[in-house]
Order: sequence, then structure tokens, then C-alpha cells
Amino acid sequence: MNDTTKKTVRLAEQYAMTVEEAAIYFRIGENKLRWLIQNNPDAAYLLRIGNRVLIKRHLFELYLDEVSEI
Repeated sequence: MNDTTKKTVRLAEQYAMTVEEAAIYFRIGENKLRWLIQNNPDAAYLLRIGNRVLIKRHLFELYLDEVSEI
């Protein structure tokens, strides 16, 4: 396999995703997702890696199932 070949994982199979990926997957605007991150810094659905914040797909799905409005 060539070292420059990029492996990809479908969004539906990813454990965690970037804000940009989550916006596409959940059909929620990036600004709204960034607002949720800023206002819920200790949320279980967030994964922090240094300055980078990822959204744990399954836990965020559970969160969305519980709320009626964001």
C-alpha cells in the first residue's frame, strides 16, 4: 500500500467527529455546534485532544434523543 493513500471511515462508523463532520452528519450548523461546545464544556459527548474538540457520535445521538430543541 502506498504511504500517501488516505484511509477513510464513513461518518456513520466514526467514534468521534470534528465539528465540520458533525454538522454534515447531524444536519446542525457549525455555529450551533460550537455554541453547544462552548456552553457545555463538560458534556459527556465531547472529547478534547489538546485544543481540538471532537464530538462522540453515539453520545451526541443520545443527547439529541433527549432534547426537543437546541
